[in-house]
Amino acid sequence: QVSNGMHYWPSNWPPSSSDLFWPVCIGAGICLKSCVKVVTTGNQCLVERMGKYHRQLDPGWHWIWKPLEAVSFDATTREQVLDIPPQQCYTLDNAPIKADAVVYLRIVDVQAARYNVEDVRNAILNLCLTQLREEVGKLTLDESFSSRERINKELLLDLNGVCATWGVQITRVELQNLEPSRDILVAMELQMAAERKKRAAILRSEGERTTMINEAEGRAKAATTDAEGRSKAIVFEAQAEAERQRVEAEGLKIAIQTIAQAIRSSSGVAEGNDKESAEAAVQFLSVIRYMETQAKFAGSTGTKVLMFPTKDSIPLTYGGLKHLLN
Repeated sequence: QVSNGMHYWPSNWPPSSSDLFWPVCIGAGICLKSCVKVVTTGNQCLVERMGKYHRQLDPGWHWIWKPLEAVSFDATTREQVLDIPPQQCYTLDNAPIKADAVVYLRIVDVQAARYNVEDVRNAILNLCLTQLREEVGKLTLDESFSSRERINKELLLDLNGVCATWGVQITRVELQNLEPSRDILVAMELQMAAERKKRAAILRSEGERTTMINEAEGRAKAATTDAEGRSKAIVFEAQAEAERQRVEAEGLKIAIQTIAQAIRSSSGVAEGNDKESAEAAVQFLSVIRYMETQAKFAGSTGTKVLMFPTKDSIPLTYGGLKHLLN
């Protein structure tokens, strides 16, 4: 304290040891805490002593001799995700397109990641941007949309070839979006619409062709089946007509034989003279058929013209009939 130009010390100065105990304990605790470094699982740290690399700290509790030592780099060894922002690229056919990607990386050598490159994440980001522009520039616009897997593999190989010296392993590269300009989008939509119309026309023509082929095949099959049916019908009709004629011939034969036998028995013709009796039987049947035909003709409703037989048309005389009837 100062009073009238005179200095006065506090009444409790100098402080006693009991007054200094707690401040000293608190200060010592703070110093001890700042000298203890806790490294969690999945992380690693680098310690520099007097500005020079000294050792690497693995997961656990470690003592740092401050102010001689300091933690210069604290990194995680777990897999990290690096988002590559969209950037303007040009394809092989000079089409502008925006592309972005995602890079998955893991630090495998913390010391190389700290001392071989100034900012490892920024270096990887710029390297990926450069390589992405280069890979897109190797392809045409149509190829770039269908070659995502190829671009991903090429980027992975290129990035690992450089990042190996930085102590970083690139585990995966995924191309996210490929966005062409507005003019190209309009042109692509028109092209796709034309392609859809073309495919529709092709499908319609193929459908019509298939329909015509099926109809032609159906008509041909129907004609073949109809011809086969008519052929079978003609064959059946011919067989039926042949059978009818055979039956009629058999009947006529039996009738002639019966009439001839009746003539022989009634006229007393000898058994060996079968020719005369057969001719007489044929003449008799002819007269019977002629009379039946004339009866049917007379029973019709139209104009009738009756044809009377003569000796020339029917070789049968009155004497012959009389001989047959007797």
